[in-house]
Amino acid sequence: MKIKKQTGLRGTLTVPGDKSISHRAVMFGALAKGTTRITHFLEGADCLSTISCFRKMGIEIERNQDQILVHGKGLHGLQAPSGILDVGNSGTTTRLISGILAGQNFSSEIDGDASIRTRPMKRIMAPLASMGADIISRNNNGCAPLIITGKPLHAVHYDSPVASAQVKSCVLLAGMYADGITSVTEPFLSRNHTEIMLNYFGAKVSSTGTSAAIYPEPVLEARDIVVPGDISSAAYFIAAGLLTPDSEILLKNVGINPTRAGILKVCRSMGADITLLNKNPEGEPTADLLIRTSSLKGTVIQGADIPTLIDEIPMIAVMAAFAQGTTIIQDAQELKVKESDRIAVMVDNLKRMGADIEGTDDGMIIHGGRPLHGAAIDSHLDHRVAMSFAVAGTICEGEMEIQDAQCVDISYPEFYKDLYLCGN
Repeated sequence: MKIKKQTGLRGTLTVPGDKSISHRAVMFGALAKGTTRITHFLEGADCLSTISCFRKMGIEIERNQDQILVHGKGLHGLQAPSGILDVGNSGTTTRLISGILAGQNFSSEIDGDASIRTRPMKRIMAPLASMGADIISRNNNGCAPLIITGKPLHAVHYDSPVASAQVKSCVLLAGMYADGITSVTEPFLSRNHTEIMLNYFGAKVSSTGTSAAIYPEPVLEARDIVVPGDISSAAYFIAAGLLTPDSEILLKNVGINPTRAGILKVCRSMGADITLLNKNPEGEPTADLLIRTSSLKGTVIQGADIPTLIDEIPMIAVMAAFAQGTTIIQDAQELKVKESDRIAVMVDNLKRMGADIEGTDDGMIIHGGRPLHGAAIDSHLDHRVAMSFAVAGTICEGEMEIQDAQCVDISYPEFYKDLYLCGN
């Protein structure tokens, strides 16, 4: 994909449905009684992997033009899968479904693409094992393929060494099949979509500080779910609107859950002109975001803010390279175990553009304000890297060429079309 400089990005855009919420809606709908209707579902490759896995376990799921219908069979209604559960590139599918499978009365195997086979799964294997689960890594390397033999599970309290919604959700989902109250405490609060949605479906989940607890054997009832726009997908148009001269973009119905919306806090600290309109605080809070061209300055991003914006750091790094002054990103070692090592990949590609950036063990130091130029960018098949540099290409001088650009299909199949439309 080749990207050229633009000015005057204008228009109104509805970004795709939230990936995290789309995954969970299918999973919890499958475990509920009745038909769950999902509107604005993300038709990305990752979420389609979740649908495929549950179909293989006997759940009927219809994909209509404007709705997904999940015909749930209750908490104990899954069947032994008809073959290996292929999660594709989806870490969310892998880790959350493992918690569900651990408490079933059948065995299953989870596998995915080459990237998934390198993602760390010991972080879920350890707490599940403490609950009595039988989960092993086929290659004995703590990665997929995973073989899970369902067993009766015991309630535990798990102190997670990482602030990870996937780890927390895995334990809470296994806790539905345990013999008592299961709880998780994190070092910082990670995104809480699981807690919100499980309660909506009828489970009993309580949250205090960075801890969450779930009561066993809930009776989940089917629900109608309208998935808000994904703030991780909105991030690219937030950045494009702020950095491209003479721009004004309105993003409709974006999820602004505080455990996910750290990018808005960072943008404001950088001097961004962002106005929240039509705010709806119910359930998963949403708002329309009005983005106008701004002069950005460097900032410091660390600590409890990191889990609220971990997926947006590639885009933030690009913003920092165009901003005036120095931006420091730290406490973000989780970037090393995403679809790529995002610290190394962002540092390498931004240097190709002429940026003054250095990687650290847990983040980056970016001295912004240098003139940047187009370059040949290696996406490493990482959708967030590809989209971040596509935005950079609309701002820098010269032409940007992004290799393996279609990896954006993981989360935003219409991304390049939407970026082009905003500029025309």
